Amino acid sequence: MILDVNGIGLHWEETGEGEPLLWLHGGFGCGTDWRYIFKDAPAGYRLIAPDLRAHGQSIDPSGAFSFRQCARDVHALLEHLGIVSVKAIGLSGGGIVLLHMASSVPASISSMVVISAPPYFPEQARAAQRQMSPAALGEAGMARMRERHPGGELQLHQLFEIVHRMADDVEDVNFTLPMLSAITADTLIVFGDRDPLYPVSLACELRSAIPRSYLWVVPNGGHGPVFGDAASLFSNTALSFLASKWQQSPA
Repeated sequence: MILDVNGIGLHWEETGEGEPLLWLHGGFGCGTDWRYIFKDAPAGYRLIAPDLRAHGQSIDPSGAFSFRQCARDVHALLEHLGIVSVKAIGLSGGGIVLLHMASSVPASISSMVVISAPPYFPEQARAAQRQMSPAALGEAGMARMRERHPGGELQLHQLFEIVHRMADDVEDVNFTLPMLSAITADTLIVFGDRDPLYPVSLACELRSAIPRSYLWVVPNGGHGPVFGDAASLFSNTALSFLASKWQQSPA
């Protein structure tokens, strides 16, 4: 399905029935990446999975990408669907979008799981952004890119340009204490302790700033430590958290 909003065609898919659950993919990904974690839509949930602007089947002729603008896009999608408040999972860039959504319109996110999403980009992340290229991804990585993004080489070029611009942008990903303290959602922050982009200290900053937050540091976990062998544990943990089972335990 496509929604014309904010100058783009926003593509999204829905799977399952029940309570709405928003899934936001990471950079270079697409909405269907949830299948790498859940075999099917989690029981009791209507999984809503958009392709962020310029990604997947979402069309962005302007090329004016920002995570803040992605948050506006997704808010518009939720309004279109008649959803006032939603539970959500966001991976990396998708987690950054969730932080924008939850800090700008706190009531729109009731609870969320934010994976490998920093309050700001440290220098090692900016260095990686500057060096991102087809050669850096390799043949297998580029093959996965082409599978996810049907717009061909022009779309892939646009995505690489977006990442390169991030390296010098100090406004879009710059979550201050007042912004984070405005978040009212129950928040599970998930970080790998060996993430090459974002040190665990950034996760601790988020945990200290977001009032109703919990921190899960995945041992020996890299960036996005929720795939492969870790998928089952993450799925069980995230769904338990979103079901408010953690809040039943004493602090």
